Amino acid sequence: MANGNTVTLVGNLTRDPEMRFTPSGAGQAIIGMAVSRRYQDRNNEWQEETGFYNIVCWGDLAENVQSLKKGTRVIVNGRLRQRSWETEQGDKRSVIEVQADEIGPSLRWARADVHRNERKAPGESGPNRQSAGVSAAPTGASGGYDELGEEPF
Repeated sequence: MANGNTVTLVGNLTRDPEMRFTPSGAGQAIIGMAVSRRYQDRNNEWQEETGFYNIVCWGDLAENVQSLKKGTRVIVNGRLRQRSWETEQGDKRSVIEVQADEIGPSLRWARADVHRNERKAPGESGPNRQSAGVSAAPTGASGGYDELGEEPF
């Protein structure tokens, strides 16, 4: 992303992901996220600001983000995208969203169980829902690769 339009947000989900599908079958998930900043003002009093953002995910990311729930602290990397439309009354509307490239749980105050999806065969479509049983951390004395010879992720 060399265009300078990259954002990274850390915050909590304000609702469970909402999954939708386009007429062509592409998966889209929208999640709400609250990002808070706490700071001391000039009078040494604590202040807090909270911003609310809609995060848009597509494809496999949209399907995988369904494992996250309201309240989960996440890290989102993506780009800003402005979307405009006209209402039925003819009013013009616009919104700025974050088009997510990567989303993951924050591990600062929590642990996560990571399950790798099986790869799809060429030409195969549909949800990637089955786990291959690969853990997030290397195990055993083999130096990190599992016994199936799969590359780490």
